[in-house]
Amino acid sequence: MTILATKIEALKRSFGGEILLPGNDAYESARKIWNAMIDKHPAIIARCSTTPDVVLAVNFARDNGLLLAVRGGGHNIAGNAMCDDGIVVDLSQMKAASVDPGTRRVMIEGGATLADLDAATQAHGLATPLGINSTTGVAGLTLGGGFGWLSRKYGMTIDNLESAEVVTAAGEVVHASATEHPDLFWALRGGGGNFGVVTRFEFRLHPVGPDLLSGLIVYPISEAKSVLQQYREFAAKAPDELSVWAILRQAPPLPFLPVETHGKEIIVLALLYAGDPKQGEPLIEPLRKLGMPLGEHVGVQPYTAWQQAFDPLLTFGARNYWKSHNFSTLDDGLFDAVIEYIIKLPLPQCEIFFGAVGGATTKPAPDAAAYAHRDAQFVMNVHGRWDEPADDARCIGWARDFFKASAPFASGGVYVNFLTADEGDRIRAAYGPNYDRLAQVKRKYDPGNLFRVNQNIRPG
Repeated sequence: MTILATKIEALKRSFGGEILLPGNDAYESARKIWNAMIDKHPAIIARCSTTPDVVLAVNFARDNGLLLAVRGGGHNIAGNAMCDDGIVVDLSQMKAASVDPGTRRVMIEGGATLADLDAATQAHGLATPLGINSTTGVAGLTLGGGFGWLSRKYGMTIDNLESAEVVTAAGEVVHASATEHPDLFWALRGGGGNFGVVTRFEFRLHPVGPDLLSGLIVYPISEAKSVLQQYREFAAKAPDELSVWAILRQAPPLPFLPVETHGKEIIVLALLYAGDPKQGEPLIEPLRKLGMPLGEHVGVQPYTAWQQAFDPLLTFGARNYWKSHNFSTLDDGLFDAVIEYIIKLPLPQCEIFFGAVGGATTKPAPDAAAYAHRDAQFVMNVHGRWDEPADDARCIGWARDFFKASAPFASGGVYVNFLTADEGDRIRAAYGPNYDRLAQVKRKYDPGNLFRVNQNIRPG
């Protein structure tokens, strides 16, 4: 038995969760993550059940010079939940949530998904801003900033973070908040997984739903430029309670669309009104008159149902490649570019969306938290998505080409959670003017750069 194998046996004896090794029955499924392009083989997967398990795994990685990756929900496009030949600190079994409706707070563990958090909070008619796909991990989403349907009204996910329990590179468990380790708390809010393993998050909650006005209004691609121009004007005047995103893709076989439009290029306006549905109805009426709609599916439904509405388009196990820009304005030249590239989509699952932020997301100062891009009014993401490795080159090429074509209209920033593994040259753009301060915090809490399987900030 090798020295490392002997140490692994010792780790197993003190570890409360599971230690999975190559050859174990569960190892193959445990190393697979959402993006099927990621095919990594860690030496050890430490499937933690408690914070002390996380401490043991972090200490083991540091003391044995092993590369360390951290898995929360395992949804990150870049595949940073896995590594080759090192140890994965797997939090996926740590999902417990505790809601205090009186103080409007929730505590939730680092392996939880958005569905876990929404289910716990909506039982009390409460929510915090999260993303748009219920299988996304709370930890990764939050540490990169986090935005979704409630963000125009209530801010980024990080703007609602009250505290975090963190296991540092030294194996210490610290509580980070505005009053305890405030430098670490600042860095966690947008600095990614660079500073430790967050085992528990505390969020501020808001009264939401449980039933809200939401849905889709669909137009043909032939009307896309006019629809986008009117959408731009509409979004500039929309109240913060109303979020409307624009998605361009081929039509899925949705029952409310004519059969002859299935598989044809479309523009979809996806909307949610985070208030009384009766007040929202007249506000969304202009969106039905931007042209001749192909169909719509809009009504009052549970917020949790809308949070899961896009899950079928983002299922586990497809090949994914993304490119992203932030925009402070949407120019006509950008509309021309997006229509050109939607007409030449390489495969039906590929799409381009513009997520409307603005509103409350712009109110904090750029240096109030590590997330700096408070000027962004829209976040664009190019979803390259397909099933077969043989299609890699054309789908990746399409995404990169459109990324270049849209770059002249972008604001220069980028949302760190949308960066792929090959975009190390954009790390400074992702962290913006806060990079140097982040590097100083990194030096304090992780001077040896143990946490480097991420969009890495080197110790300053």
